[in-house]
Amino acid sequence: MKERNQLPYDKKQKRIILKKSKTNPKYGKIPDEYSIEDLLEKSIINLDKPCGPTSHQVDSWIKKILEVEKIGHGGTLDPKATGVLPIGVGAARKSLQFLLPAGKEYIALMKLHKDIDGKKIKVACKNFVGKINQIPPVRSAVKRRKRKREIYYLDVLEIKNRDVLFKVGCESGTYVRTLVVDIGKKLDTKAHLAELRRTRVANINEKDSIYLQDLKDAMVFFKKDKDESYLKNILLPLEKVFDFLPKIVIADSTVNAICHGAKLMIPGIAEIDSEIEKNDLVLIETIKGEAVAIARTNCSTEEITKKEKGLCATLEKVIMKKDTYPSFWKKT
Repeated sequence: MKERNQLPYDKKQKRIILKKSKTNPKYGKIPDEYSIEDLLEKSIINLDKPCGPTSHQVDSWIKKILEVEKIGHGGTLDPKATGVLPIGVGAARKSLQFLLPAGKEYIALMKLHKDIDGKKIKVACKNFVGKINQIPPVRSAVKRRKRKREIYYLDVLEIKNRDVLFKVGCESGTYVRTLVVDIGKKLDTKAHLAELRRTRVANINEKDSIYLQDLKDAMVFFKKDKDESYLKNILLPLEKVFDFLPKIVIADSTVNAICHGAKLMIPGIAEIDSEIEKNDLVLIETIKGEAVAIARTNCSTEEITKKEKGLCATLEKVIMKKDTYPSFWKKT
C-alpha cells in the first residue's frame, strides 16, 4: 500500500547481490572524495530561490559567483515563487530533465473570493487527487491546450477566513495557479494563488537548501582561505541528487562499454535493487557508487535474477566520461 504523501519514486528498495565483484582503486573515485574541480565540472546545487528574480536571472548570478560557463536550472519557478530550484553546474545541467518523473511538492496559499465552509473546502480539494485535466494559464511557456497531470496528494493545512493553506504533491508540469482556479470553480466561486513555495523536487528538500549568499560566502572562503568545506557541502555530486532512482550496480569491466553507449546486458550486473519494474528509469552505478548512466529497463528485477544473459537496460543519458575505466573488451 502506498504511504501517505509519497511521490512516485519514494518506494523503498533492497539491494540484491547477483555476483561478488571487486573494484580497482586505480580507476574512478568514490563520490564523497570528489574534488572541488570535479564538482565544478559536474554537480547540482539545491538552491532556495528568493522572491523577485526569474530562474534565468538566478542562473546568471550563480555563473558569476562560481566563475563557470555552464549553468542551468531544473523546473522553472515564477519570479514571485520561492523555494527549491535545482541548479545544474557544468555537465550536470543536461541531467536535470531526469528529475521530472519524480514529481514535486509545493506549499500554496489560496485566497477564495467568498466565504466557504471549511468541510466543503477540504472535500473539494480531495476531489482533485488523482488524474486531472489542466489548461495552462495565459502567461506560460507552453501551448494552451488541455493536458493530463496527476496530483499525488493534496492536504489542507490551515483555513483562516478566505485564506486556505495547502500542501500538494504533483506531477511535473502541473500549474498550481491553474489548480487553485479550478478548486475555486468547484466551490462555485473565484480563487487565486496568493503565495507559492516549492518544498521538494524528487529527493531534493527545502530543509537542505541554501541561499545565494551562502554560495557566495562559500566561494569566498574557497578562494581566499583555501577552505573547501563550505563549497563541498553546497556542490552536490549527481549521485546524491539521483539517489531517488532505483540502482543497477555494474562490474568495472562493464563501465567503459556503457560510457561508449553500449546497452546494459545482464552478465555485466553485480548488484540490483529489488523493486525495479520493466520500463523503469534507473541509475547505473559503479561498485564505488559513481553514476555511469541513466537508463530505461527492459525487464524487471525478478526477471533479471532468473536469467543469465540478455538485455537489461537501454541508455537514456551517459553521465561518466569515456575511458574513466579501462576498456576490457579490447583485450579479447
